[in-house]
Amino acid sequence: MKKINLLLLFVFTITIFSCKQTNDGVEGATQKDANGYSYQTFKNDPTGLRLYTLDNGLKVYLSKNTDEPKIQTYIAVRAGSTYDPKEATGLAHYLEHMVFKGTDEIGTLDWEKEKEYLKQISDLYEQHKAEADPEKKKALYQKIDSVSLIASNYSIANEYDKMTSSLGATGTNAYTSFERTVYTNKIPVNELDKWLALESERFSQLVLRLFHTELEAVFEEFNRGQDSDGRKSYFAMLDGLFPKHPYGQQTTIGTGEHLKNPSMVSIHNYFDKYYVPNNMAMILVGDIDFEETIQKVANTFGNLEKEEVTHPTLPTEEPIASPVVKEVFGPTTENISIAFRTEGINSKDEKLVTLADMILSNGNAGLIDLNLNQQQIVQYAGSGTSFLIDYGLHRLVGYPKAGQTLDDVKNLLLAQIEKLKKGEFEDWMIEAVVNDLKLSQTRQYENSTALASMYVDAFIHQEDWAERIQFLDELRNITKQELVDFANKFYKDNYVVTYKRKGEDTSIVKVENPGITPVNLNRDKSSAYMQKFNKMEATPLTPKYVDFKSEIKETQLTNGIKVSYIENKQNDLFDLNIIFDMGTDNDKKLGLGVGYMEYLGTDTYSAEELKKEFYKLGIDYYVSTGAEKSYVGLRGLKENLSEGLKLLSHLWNNAVPNQEAYDKYVAQVLKGRQENKTRKGAILQSGLMSYAKYGENSRLRNIFSRSELQNMSPQELVDIVKEFKNYEQRIFYYGKDVEAAVTALNTHHKVADELKPYPQATEYTELETGGNVYFVDYDMVQAEMMFLAKGSPFAPENMAASSLFNTYFGAGLSSIVFQEIRESKSLAYSAYSYYAEASDKDDSNYVMAYIGTQANKMEQAVEAMMTLMNDMPEAEEQFNAAKEATLKKLAAQRITKSNIFWTYERLQKLGIDKDHREEMYKAIENMTIADLKEFFNKNIKGEEYNVMVIGNKKDVDMKALSKLGKVQEMDVDYLFNYEKVQDIKQ
Repeated sequence: MKKINLLLLFVFTITIFSCKQTNDGVEGATQKDANGYSYQTFKNDPTGLRLYTLDNGLKVYLSKNTDEPKIQTYIAVRAGSTYDPKEATGLAHYLEHMVFKGTDEIGTLDWEKEKEYLKQISDLYEQHKAEADPEKKKALYQKIDSVSLIASNYSIANEYDKMTSSLGATGTNAYTSFERTVYTNKIPVNELDKWLALESERFSQLVLRLFHTELEAVFEEFNRGQDSDGRKSYFAMLDGLFPKHPYGQQTTIGTGEHLKNPSMVSIHNYFDKYYVPNNMAMILVGDIDFEETIQKVANTFGNLEKEEVTHPTLPTEEPIASPVVKEVFGPTTENISIAFRTEGINSKDEKLVTLADMILSNGNAGLIDLNLNQQQIVQYAGSGTSFLIDYGLHRLVGYPKAGQTLDDVKNLLLAQIEKLKKGEFEDWMIEAVVNDLKLSQTRQYENSTALASMYVDAFIHQEDWAERIQFLDELRNITKQELVDFANKFYKDNYVVTYKRKGEDTSIVKVENPGITPVNLNRDKSSAYMQKFNKMEATPLTPKYVDFKSEIKETQLTNGIKVSYIENKQNDLFDLNIIFDMGTDNDKKLGLGVGYMEYLGTDTYSAEELKKEFYKLGIDYYVSTGAEKSYVGLRGLKENLSEGLKLLSHLWNNAVPNQEAYDKYVAQVLKGRQENKTRKGAILQSGLMSYAKYGENSRLRNIFSRSELQNMSPQELVDIVKEFKNYEQRIFYYGKDVEAAVTALNTHHKVADELKPYPQATEYTELETGGNVYFVDYDMVQAEMMFLAKGSPFAPENMAASSLFNTYFGAGLSSIVFQEIRESKSLAYSAYSYYAEASDKDDSNYVMAYIGTQANKMEQAVEAMMTLMNDMPEAEEQFNAAKEATLKKLAAQRITKSNIFWTYERLQKLGIDKDHREEMYKAIENMTIADLKEFFNKNIKGEEYNVMVIGNKKDVDMKALSKLGKVQEMDVDYLFNYEKVQDIKQ
């Protein structure tokens, strides 16, 4: 299916129409429910949307999904970075952070006293913003810091988060982008009343408490953006596409200068202007009753007062007459993008560009997929679209092979557009592309979170849901000639080309550590509102557990292979998996062979023709090999299962080795290694983490050398993959018509009469931890650290305590670690700790911690983390809230559909043969904070850590690091066991 560019917005952000009503019900029929509330429904709507509009203008999107007793909630505001004042960019995003800080009722111990200090802080910020003298600004900031400390005596940090956590909510967060700010929670259905009461209070008023500590967190987020070459490239592209419009001139995070000079007055004004019900929507998708739900929403959010809302008139862009060139520098691998500016939502451009994009790149049979990726002419290439209210964009991205220039890649990408303009794609492609999009859409419709996100898009873009439903049918009506004519008219020299080059970024903004005094958290105190909130009762949910052995049915093929199956009761999609309990630990060449098969044809089809045949069928196939397991799978429409399996079996049995394809594949693997070691995430979480656990003898380092790869026989690899099907195996099928699936397998999945046992697996020994600091020098603004301590062997009886410990101590916005390190001390944007249960019964558990912070705060942040890891604060009220939250999450959790099988697979690896949650629930019910302290003392306190650090050596205090253990500066090539570039060139 379509591979979406991660830097682009959601591809299904589609149409915008003013809301119309007609008598035929196509655009939306208006009805009244039992309570007299009017709502719209839409003809042929597979989502069953009811769209209400309250008297105060609030839009309410309701849809029913009974998979689990939960509701995906979104509160969306038409207010994003596009509408930031030019002199205060980043305002919408910073406001998003502050909406979590409470109101005059939430988060305060004494509002009358607290508001006096908040007024002083606001006035000081206005003076600070107006002051030009740097020394006087510092003095004002010190005054802000001192008054903030006093104000914190009357505030309660994270009280909103504590309350949502007590509901058993998950995914508590928010995000801001161009035209929106959206607040998210997924709640148990029985907690809807309490959630609505809490949210209606939260959005009734803005209180900017704990302002300067949160500002530091935003600065850390700003630094993370400076450390992301992908973000920098994206912003450079937007700057070229939109030289006038805020899309290109105002980043969501804002400029460093504006962040240094905030105005609490401006933030209040922004909230008052845009955070009004007629500029907001509530989206609820889950196990709801429509009439009861809208009544409850009206009783709470219906009390918010409507205000006139006017969004600013934004500049209109001139046409791009010739290519605009942008350059970005940074440590990661080089790449290039070519972006075309389009018209926005609901334009003819949107439909035609969406189709053009899928013809170019759909992850399988697009022009870029087949001509560049399949033939390994570039390292990787793809494309994606993004459509907003005023404009959209179509972006092509390419990564060069070794020895290839960025301009080479640019020309190859432009050549694919020329093929599109000449109509050099087959006539069936448009139909196949629309079917592909339809499959993706079907999967989204059955997922409450994905569907709720679609409704958010519809609201933000003011689109008629009826038009949204019809969008794919409209694509289907576009002819090939119409698309070709459009391409010739549209794709000219009207693009922005962005070169991402390796090198030092001289535009980095250094942020000074202001030396914030830690504020008071008042962790064990609560506001009168929270006390009242906690007394509200909800009908408890009864946990439901799975009897795996009755839910997972079994049959077998005529050759005796076991088939486990679960019926798909929702739609006609299927997912078929052939499972081998062996992987690269058993045969290191297996993974190499599986990757190589991607580029091979057969005696009947070329590799490109095979991709096309699968795409015609609307079938995805995959072969994946992990360390211990391997999978061969198909998924798509059940009506095409047999033909898809026939085609897959043909490839498996008749693949023909190709030396040229193998040589290109080896070059791609070697280039991939060079790219991998430029990614800080890969270095920290893969390279350093593996070395900290296993040392030199690890899976990560057990790789083929360059010469071994080049001298390997392609025929041998093909033979290994072909013979792979004759090893012991089992099958899992999720879908309808199991008999038809079994018949297809009996017909097309032919294996040896006697299946082979698995080869002996290579074993890797987990080392003891402690006393080691592994450091990698990397050009970045922040520094990132991970702490790793090997714990005791896996024990099922610890699962309850570890789950509760993680909720209370280290994971989430209301956890001890987050509160102490970010909320109180402003020492990091991200900080967490958790007790990691092993994934195999023979492996060890681990104690983990992470800090991402400015290098000049590292020593303080480490000290704060280590203090917590050796002396767990005991907060009775917070413990009780964490306990309640953990129990409610378990009670609302449902294991359904194919997840039943995959959960059972995971548990069996741990030696567990039943639903473990029942025992966990009972154990947590009876736990006290003394029990948790005992767990902490036994499993966390006093652990010896290996510490992994990545940062800029010029900024990191190496002497401070040496206090944690012996500092070893690690060579990245050595970590991954790669050969150095100069060695490869010899």
